[in-house]
Amino acid sequence: MAYWLVKSEPFKYSWDQLVKDKRTLWDGVRNYAARNNLKAMKKGDEVLFYHSNEGLEIVGIAKVVREHYPDPTTDDDAWVVVDLAAFKKLPRPVSLSRIKSDKRLENMALVRLGRLSVQPVTEKEWQVIMEMSRE
Repeated sequence: MAYWLVKSEPFKYSWDQLVKDKRTLWDGVRNYAARNNLKAMKKGDEVLFYHSNEGLEIVGIAKVVREHYPDPTTDDDAWVVVDLAAFKKLPRPVSLSRIKSDKRLENMALVRLGRLSVQPVTEKEWQVIMEMSRE
């Protein structure tokens, strides 16, 4: 299993909306690196859900429930989507400021590649985030 992080502005699509919907397709990705990350996602992979612009925090965990397929919002076959399902809310959100202040996460894509909307997360980074969410 691999780990990932996706970003969404809460006013566009929030964690609470995913929980309400139970499942959604993750569309609108128009960055090649982010697209390649979507293509690498496998069914069952776990995904950190990050609120960007407002909140700036990881709030929940989703799971990949359908691997990549053509993005139905465009006719350009270069773009893909995956289906995500809400899995669980974190006991406590983990803020970007806390992540940036923890030396164990200094190489995390969220810190190094701040604008990338779909990012890989290492197992070590995942464990640190899970620990922080329980503090």
